[in-house]
Amino acid sequence: MLYDLNEKHKYYSLYKRIRQDVLSGKLKWGDKLPSKRALAQELSVSVITVQTAYEQLLAEGYVIAKERSGYFVAKVNVGPSAAEQALPEKKTDSKRSYKLDLVKGSAPANMFPFSVWAKLMRGVLSDCGEHLLERVPCDGDYELKSAICAYLYRARGIQTCPEYVIIGAGAEYLYGVIVQLLGRDNTFAVENPGYEKIASSYRLNGAKCTFVSVKNNGVDFNEVVNSNANVLHISPSHQFPTGAVTPAESRAELIAWAQAGRYIVEDDYDSEFRLSGKPLQCMQSLCPERVIYMNTFSKTLAPSMRMGYMVLPPKLYKKYMQIFGHSASVVPLFEQKTLAKFISEGYFERHINRLKNHYKGVRANLINLIEKRFSGVQIRDTGSGLHFTVTAKNAGSDEQIKKQAELVGVRIKCLSDYLQVPISGYSNTAVINYSGVTEEQLKNI
Repeated sequence: MLYDLNEKHKYYSLYKRIRQDVLSGKLKWGDKLPSKRALAQELSVSVITVQTAYEQLLAEGYVIAKERSGYFVAKVNVGPSAAEQALPEKKTDSKRSYKLDLVKGSAPANMFPFSVWAKLMRGVLSDCGEHLLERVPCDGDYELKSAICAYLYRARGIQTCPEYVIIGAGAEYLYGVIVQLLGRDNTFAVENPGYEKIASSYRLNGAKCTFVSVKNNGVDFNEVVNSNANVLHISPSHQFPTGAVTPAESRAELIAWAQAGRYIVEDDYDSEFRLSGKPLQCMQSLCPERVIYMNTFSKTLAPSMRMGYMVLPPKLYKKYMQIFGHSASVVPLFEQKTLAKFISEGYFERHINRLKNHYKGVRANLINLIEKRFSGVQIRDTGSGLHFTVTAKNAGSDEQIKKQAELVGVRIKCLSDYLQVPISGYSNTAVINYSGVTEEQLKNI
């Protein structure tokens, strides 16, 4: 198995390439994978790297483990569309250089607390020593789980026990775990418009997906009821890309819907960045037995962190341990211990406060720039998250909006670009994602 592991996290690169071979049929049902030691020697990587990749493939159902025999390719429903989704074609416009990119972005690199992180890493090496080489429990390091639990209570009002917190290698990995916990025979209702990766991840793990429209007040409840879905994936605090915030009345309706034997996945992906007003109440705190809460550190720290977490209802935690109890965590212990100290010693919340002050200034300047240069546009900003929308009713078409932006070196997308299935009512609206924008960039526009 000759793979070019050219990404920063080699285990994730290896995982993706094996997954692609399974989905494309290159690796067939029943094929035996090389032993961890043999593949590590062949690829010139550590055994831990191969083990972590194998454990993630195992967790997502692409391989099975047989005691004293090794890992074998599992029976996976493979179709042309699944194979294509496994490795999407890269679009050429993402490689183009822009003065201002309002599509992709993460916290500015100069705001990452490198000195603090380095100090904590040295402390972890000194304090933990050989313990860092031990096998990590499948649900993550208890110290990190405890730190996240305490943080969620302070920041989001979530009261839960550390044992119910599950650490995983990013959101896509956790989506796969959720499918295995709830069952592939369930139908998942996903927001439309929304992140394409959410539905594609559920589908790649064998689940069926249906789409429900997002209005100004969040998902259309009638569509949820009529969808015959058993699971609803929702971002009630700040939906991407519409920016919709689900009001209390709608949340109560959705909770009642879930209490009839269904589940809600509450994706709180950028809740830390409520830039005006107090944080909104989580749905998990209203119905902890029927809501799976999940979040990552991609927006607050860096996408390359590849670390996320979810809070499971007690009943699902027991099932999680039955399924995954024999495996190890896919996130290195060194990173988990460092992040645990970063959170528990108060650095995480101080870092978020710095970011919030930065983004408040960026948002204000962006809105001021748009209002000065464009007349007759409607800006919709709910004060949450790291994006807002701008509607220009007389713009002609979404393609014209994007081309006009390109002429001045600005890359944007419109609401229609995020539609999973075509529906009307989402035209002439640009999505202004400012998570990667700096004050210097704005001065050059």
